[in-house]
Amino acid sequence: MISPAPRDMRPQADVQALPDLADTTEAYLESLQLLERLHRLMLDLVKDEFERLGQHDLTPVQAMILYNLGGAEVSAGELRSRGMYQGSNVSYNLKKLVTMGYVHHERSDMDRRSVRVKLTQEGQAIRDMVHRLFLRHAEGLAMSGVLEDPPLEQVNLQSRRIERFWLEQIRYIY
Repeated sequence: MISPAPRDMRPQADVQALPDLADTTEAYLESLQLLERLHRLMLDLVKDEFERLGQHDLTPVQAMILYNLGGAEVSAGELRSRGMYQGSNVSYNLKKLVTMGYVHHERSDMDRRSVRVKLTQEGQAIRDMVHRLFLRHAEGLAMSGVLEDPPLEQVNLQSRRIERFWLEQIRYIY
């Protein structure tokens, strides 16, 4: 008598209970494209605001570093690890921001190799400018009803879940 082939012991999902994988995959890929476009559009909005106000010495990326830095005092490495800066050339942009007088830097007392950075008054003024821009946008979006369906809190929750999944994937590699 022939014995049956070994059975896969992993739990089997009820195929009918799963959403169509092709639709889910397509929606995920569309989300990735939207995230990228939204980020670029946000930088364009900052650029346009700066042009309108005659603020020509900063790039939108540098303005976002100032905005995200806020009142914190952090090391250059922490800028990336805390999600305050998403680019690969953080040292170049920090050097430019220090040179232009928007960021103050000093060596850490604990680790002389590490540099701590924080906003100067000029940097805080730029941060406030970007903050006012975002507040105006939030007001306009709220008045238009765009943020109601689904509620933005649910969209943010979903985004944080995707962020956690991606972080787990990165940690898994190492």
